[in-house]
Amino acid sequence: MTTADLILAIDQGTTGSTCLLVDPQLRVLARATREFPQHFPQPGWVEHDPEELYASVLAAVAEVLQTSGVAPARIAAIGITNQRETSLLWDRSDGRPLHRALVWQDRRTADTCESLRAAGHEDLIRARTGLLLDPYFSATKLAWVLDHVPGARARAEAGELRAGTIDTYLVWRLTAGAAHVSEPSNASRTLLWPLKGGGWDEELCALLRVPAAILPRVLPCTARFGETCGVPGLPDGIPIHGIAGDQQAALFGQACFGPGEAKCTYGTGAFAVLNTGDTPVASRHGLLTTVGWQIGERTTYCLEGSAFMAGAVVQWLRDGLGFVLKASEIEALAASVPDSGGVVLVPAHAGLGAPYWRPHARGLISGITRGTTRAHIARAALEGIALQIADLLRAMSADIGAPLKALKVDGGAAANDLLMQLQADLLGVPIARPTMLEATALGAVFLAGLGAGIWSDTGALAAAWQQDRAFTPSPPTTALATLRSNWERAVALA
Repeated sequence: MTTADLILAIDQGTTGSTCLLVDPQLRVLARATREFPQHFPQPGWVEHDPEELYASVLAAVAEVLQTSGVAPARIAAIGITNQRETSLLWDRSDGRPLHRALVWQDRRTADTCESLRAAGHEDLIRARTGLLLDPYFSATKLAWVLDHVPGARARAEAGELRAGTIDTYLVWRLTAGAAHVSEPSNASRTLLWPLKGGGWDEELCALLRVPAAILPRVLPCTARFGETCGVPGLPDGIPIHGIAGDQQAALFGQACFGPGEAKCTYGTGAFAVLNTGDTPVASRHGLLTTVGWQIGERTTYCLEGSAFMAGAVVQWLRDGLGFVLKASEIEALAASVPDSGGVVLVPAHAGLGAPYWRPHARGLISGITRGTTRAHIARAALEGIALQIADLLRAMSADIGAPLKALKVDGGAAANDLLMQLQADLLGVPIARPTMLEATALGAVFLAGLGAGIWSDTGALAAAWQQDRAFTPSPPTTALATLRSNWERAVALA
């Protein structure tokens, strides 16, 4: 008889779906990624076709099963992590989407949010949910679809529709429509779920015009959400046992289980998240307060802040300016000079997020002289990424009233040793990089493994987490202080 001991993790992201097959020793037996199209009907509108998205998930699953050669019967559980805030509606009877999914990047409801803000509703929303009133979040996206698809609102009121974030949609499809569920880390990004839980907030649902009846049942992150049914290549009955939104999953995958522990994920942008324990902390510095995860009856809360440009800065140097042919070459170029020669690059190409919140800011390079080279600008770009993250984490420390003791890092750009050393120097705390940089997927593995009983508790997960390298901060120097002061002046001008 085949022993079921493996976790199949589905990491459904903005541009592609990744699938990993992992054993109890955290060995990745197979990995596959399938991209899917992005749709931009108008400036500021970003959509995903749900069928194309789901097809990318199935293709990644199929490739993993094929390349691993593992019998599907060995899969003990499925874990899911997903792009947050992206949301959609579908027909309850046949599962057909009413419209393409509106992606977290979509800005079409900016005027709606501004009207709600002008009417004085933002304080209520922030107090209840810990979030800002912004098109980023799900509620106004759902309301837009209800208002713009003929007959949708009447059908929703009649109970004919279902709605949810991408985790909810995937579970619906993987279970052949048997389960309409979500969990608190995704629910807390909708503007409709109160930080203290207790179910969908009826007042917020009415205010934001989303019928609570179309929203999913919310279960703890390690619950048994449903079982596979009719999924190509997978036997029926595999439990879906762990779900969390991508950034919370990354915090969990980094084993940041205690208050004050933090991680930063360096991707296209960068997301810093800090565990605040059993108590939600209201930010005084423009950060978001959000649910980290719920296991059993216990909920863990977080502070979160994002930088819009991280790896995207390197992509711009490669594609926009032609500094390098491959993104991986930027580290050697930046390391070829001892410092940036007084050059400061503020990566505000898409505005500045927390803690500045200046959407109209734009990228800036200052301090250029006749002696400035491509290498100086490349180094200034890495410094700019690290400096904005240092500002974010200092804001978090101020909110919790305690200094940051260490930082765990993940994501593609975390492989850049020079960037990580700069980050350690600017923060003045040690940085730990794990052997597995795909911490979002690892978080889904951990949650599913807990739910399936492969690991007994978070202590066992902390013991399983593996470090690749530590970066120890260099002693403070005058040059570092000058860099910070130059940065502050440049940010004010951006």
